[in-house]
Amino acid sequence: MLRMASSFPEEVLEHVFSFLHSDGDRNSISLVCKSWYEIERWCRRRIFVGNCYAVSPRILIRRFPDVRSITLKGKPHFADFNLVPEGWGGYVYPWIAAMASAYPWLEEIRLKRMVVTDESLELIAKSFKNFKLLVLSTCEGFSTDGLASIAANCRNLRELDLHESDVEDLSGHWLSHFPDTYTSLVSLNIACLGSEVSFSALERLVGRCPNLRSLRLNRAVPLDKLSNLLNRAPQLDELGTGAYSAELRPDVLSNLSGALSACKELKSLSGFWDVVPTYLPAVYSICPGLTSLNLSYANIQSPDLIKLVSQCPNLQRLWVLDHIEDVGLDALAASCKDLRELRVFPSDPFVLEANVSLTEQGLISVSEGCPKLQSVLYFCRQMSNDALITIARNQPNFTCFRLCIIEPLTRDYRTLEPLDVGFGAIVEHCKDLRRLSVSGLLTDRAFEYFGTYGKKLEMLSVAFAGESDLGLHHVLSGCDNLRKLEIRDCPFGDKALLANAAKLETMRSLWMSSCSVSYGACKLLGQKLPRLNVEVIDERGHPESRPESCPVEKLYIYRSVAGPRFDMSGFIWTMDENSAVRLT
Repeated sequence: MLRMASSFPEEVLEHVFSFLHSDGDRNSISLVCKSWYEIERWCRRRIFVGNCYAVSPRILIRRFPDVRSITLKGKPHFADFNLVPEGWGGYVYPWIAAMASAYPWLEEIRLKRMVVTDESLELIAKSFKNFKLLVLSTCEGFSTDGLASIAANCRNLRELDLHESDVEDLSGHWLSHFPDTYTSLVSLNIACLGSEVSFSALERLVGRCPNLRSLRLNRAVPLDKLSNLLNRAPQLDELGTGAYSAELRPDVLSNLSGALSACKELKSLSGFWDVVPTYLPAVYSICPGLTSLNLSYANIQSPDLIKLVSQCPNLQRLWVLDHIEDVGLDALAASCKDLRELRVFPSDPFVLEANVSLTEQGLISVSEGCPKLQSVLYFCRQMSNDALITIARNQPNFTCFRLCIIEPLTRDYRTLEPLDVGFGAIVEHCKDLRRLSVSGLLTDRAFEYFGTYGKKLEMLSVAFAGESDLGLHHVLSGCDNLRKLEIRDCPFGDKALLANAAKLETMRSLWMSSCSVSYGACKLLGQKLPRLNVEVIDERGHPESRPESCPVEKLYIYRSVAGPRFDMSGFIWTMDENSAVRLT
């Protein structure tokens, strides 16, 4: 086989390799022989780095010298729940500075949970002459001044996406920095911006970009002006409305209805802040063509939601608040047979008594009525083992199941038993499950189920669960494909971690906060795992100031070929292989 492979000219192999888009496949072919390794590294154009500290820019550039597209992730996933302290890291500037000289033809940058300064954006704007795509997802640290630099200098920009980023709004006029000759925009997402943007600049920009397909507006764009934008871009296939409210005027409804009905290609809708229900019928004409509906910010009550989803027979993805209630999910199950993904978020997670009628029954209905359902995120206040067993049997094709019972340690409300058997049914029946988030009262028995049946599980999130180290041991010793494990407020500690230290070297990362892992055990892990970064995060001060048996606040372990990082704040300590503490 190797002799055959070596007989092909390099140009032929490079052409063949170009059809392999999976990172795993590309990595595999690079291991066949030295010749394939060299060819693959020179023709690799896209790079995904799941942890910006897993490799250094220098190492990456040396390994792949001609990259055109890079995706970088920074902070751990639990940063989305404010569990990662301010100042933890995830700074993108060193990456941009290194790539500016090494990758002059870089076209795409996608960043997630990273600290992005205006200086970084200015460097991007000046360094990459054919730059086409910038995605900043849940990033922070930059302002509209940085965006103005991108607008002014990136003449070939096709996509600008600020998905849920924290942007400092210094001026709403940054859109006017796009030159009058600029016409290449295909996708624009400014939904996260809190202040007004220059509507005249936005209107001109939309009007002169004939290939614009996706436009997601922020809350400050008024409903009575939405039709103006739609009339200039009837070719849109994705729309995020601004505020969906206005004084009750027949002309506004008529104009909006006409503009939306002219958008024959619309497949995805989102936005809908501050909804006035009277204006919802304006979207009915496009509902039959919709495949995606994101109403996670829309305060629409159940009767109006039922009218809306009942007219979307081709819907594949729905994100919605719990205002939909069980009766709305019944209607969804009856109407949307092609549904693949459902997310139901809490409208008010901090109230003690539920103000909506959303229970396990709604999820049961969807699992029965939507045969193609694969991914669920479901916030609720009660659950039973019988319900979870029914859901698992109805939908064995789940690849992602995330159940968030709002009150921690909630039992089966019918039997008052732990929810072990129910979650056990999920992992037993759903053979292709890749991602699982659990909640409610769980004993070590549930984790035994996870280790026994969760053989394809790649990401597991656990909170307020388990009884002892045995639970963690079951997961680490049984879940063969586990890549990311996130744990908070669980009684797991030293014994399971030390006994399964070798498993950690096969994973991308482990996060533990408010658990029972001692500082002494962290030092031992640093000694046993020299190829991993073992970081202790503790805002109470230096861990040496307390007994070694004292639990640390947070522990983050991840693979890295770059060694310990050098941008740590004063509350982070890296355990090295000599069990000494590397101070910042």
